[in-house]
Amino acid sequence: MDKVVNLNRVKKARARAEAAAQAAANRAKHGRTGAEKANDRRLQERRDALLDGARHGESDKP
Repeated sequence: MDKVVNLNRVKKARARAEAAAQAAANRAKHGRTGAEKANDRRLQERRDALLDGARHGESDKP
């Protein structure tokens, strides 16, 4: 005798697998690691600090 299969569970499992595959593809296409993002933030902060340090002629007047 064959095993009884709940078709709703099969459909949901298939949908989860497809969603996971799509998510993996999106991560590969668009994603960046946390280290890459942190490195970019650190470089931007260094650039901003360099520019702020090079300002001259700016007064406190509104």
